[in-house]
Formats: sequence, C-alpha cells, structure tokens
Amino acid sequence: MLGAAALLAMIALAGCSQRAEPWHLTNVSGHLPDLDFSLTGDDGRPVTGASFRGRTSLVYFGYTHCPDVCPETMGRLMQVLGKLGPDAQKVRILFITVDPARDTPQALHDYVGAFDATHAEGLTGTDWQIESLAKRYRVAYQMEKRDPNGNYEVTHSSAVYVFDAQGRARLLATDNDTPDAIAQDLRRIVDQRS
Repeated sequence: MLGAAALLAMIALAGCSQRAEPWHLTNVSGHLPDLDFSLTGDDGRPVTGASFRGRTSLVYFGYTHCPDVCPETMGRLMQVLGKLGPDAQKVRILFITVDPARDTPQALHDYVGAFDATHAEGLTGTDWQIESLAKRYRVAYQMEKRDPNGNYEVTHSSAVYVFDAQGRARLLATDNDTPDAIAQDLRRIVDQRS
C-alpha cells in the first residue's frame, strides 16, 4: 500500500515538473526593467509607466516621419490585435517617438489614430527623457544628416517590447516574428494576468 502511494506521489510530481510550452518570441523576463517612465501622452497630459498597468503593453520606439519600418510594424501590430479578437481590449500599443523635435503630441495622436485610436497611444518627451528611456530598454537610434530642405531620417531599432499587466518586461518581438506567433504569445501573457 505504501509503495502504491509513493508511486502516485511521484507521478503527480512528474506532472508538475513538465516544462511550459516554449515562447515563439524572445523571452526577456528578468533581463529588462519594468515599464517605468514619465512622458507626455498624445493628448498632451503627463503619463507614467504606472498609467498603463492593468493591460498588456506593446512598446515600440519609432517616429511619425518614418518612411517604412514604423508603418510596417504598426500595420503588423494591427494584424496581431485582429487575431486576438476580444482579448485585444486587454492590450495597449505605446508608440514612443525617437524624434521628439518633430513629433508633437498632436502629430503622434494623428499618426497612431490612423492605425487604431482605441488601442494605440503616442508618447513623447524631452530629448533627455527619450534618450534615458531608450538606454533603459537598450534601444538604439540616431539622427541622420539633414538634406538641403532640412528633412532627416532617424535610424532606429525595430523591436516591440511586451510588458504584462503588472508592467514586467516579458517578451521581445522582432521583424522576423509573424503576427500569428506574436498573437499566440500575447494571448498567453493576457491569460496569465494575476
């Protein structure tokens, strides 16, 4: 009888130690700091990282004059939200500018609103605030030379950072990750809310 009980206990423990399903995206849990910042929202009001607690946040650093990568990434994130169905209400896209000189709150509001005014919010700040935040999350960006008309592009990282509802850094999505893969992992993050 004791042997049978021990066998049942071992089987139960073996079931508990099964490895969790691997992530499709890069797992950055414990490697990046929590969502923490003080910036200006696209409505002109001050916001902090704590303002977005309670929802999963997709954080992307870009700029409104970006000719290709930013609109492509935002379009891909719209596909992801479409795949989430009702769970999309639990997700927020935070588009943080790396070009605060041109990206006023109104410019950001118009830009993110063209994609999804319900789920996306543009954020800006001073040069120092943006530089500090970019350094915090290891985002690289650089202003390119101005053309004769004074226009310029900004070279920047293109990763999307996924923070859970408590503001913890969880995953990193790159250009190589499909909307399906991102949506699958996001659904798991949303379901883990605690």
